[in-house]
Amino acid sequence: QVQLVESGGGLVQAGGSLRLSCAAYGNIFGINVKGWYRQAPGKQRELVAVFTSADSTNYADFVKGRFTISRDNAKNTVYLYMNSLKPEDTAVYYCNGARGFTPLWGQGTQVTVSS
Repeated sequence: QVQLVESGGGLVQAGGSLRLSCAAYGNIFGINVKGWYRQAPGKQRELVAVFTSADSTNYADFVKGRFTISRDNAKNTVYLYMNSLKPEDTAVYYCNGARGFTPLWGQGTQVTVSS
């Protein structure tokens, strides 16, 4: 069994920064931790930033220039550095991964940005 565990969410003022972490635990053989999605109340889950290959990334337009995704393969951990946060960034942020074609999701971490 494998788990994706997010951490680092919280309450921050507009213009502030947060760092989210996602670590894979358990039977991590063959696990690919890809990146981050988010879901705001009443909205569909949407892509934030993901690794599309070992060296390539894909960012949603609304976070380009503000968020950065990185990873530490030795720790099986993916990070999301969020700067210049806006109230519209308020959402539950989910870590996404896969084993083969089987998708994996974390439990989510709440990010709340106050104006």
